[in-house]
Amino acid sequence: MRVVVEIMTGTLFYIEVADDAMVADLKKEIEAQEKLPRDRLILIVYDDDHSRLMSESELPLVDYGVRDGSHIYLVFEPLDDGSTPLDSSLF
Repeated sequence: MRVVVEIMTGTLFYIEVADDAMVADLKKEIEAQEKLPRDRLILIVYDDDHSRLMSESELPLVDYGVRDGSHIYLVFEPLDDGSTPLDSSLF
């Protein structure tokens, strides 16, 4: 199946995976094609006005409602670099 993936910056790209692919397989293909670190990928699929966070890597994509032509949104886990968020009271 072919799915479209959209990074929240608006960048779109297509990924081909097997019809029986798991979430982990999709992340692996995204990493290989787009050179993005699979351990930081968060995938969200919208299906019939419902969003689903694809949090279980070992579940088949079809369990999340993914099918040929599905639109999947991609965001990233924040880096765990030991920094703390800025205190908004400073601005």
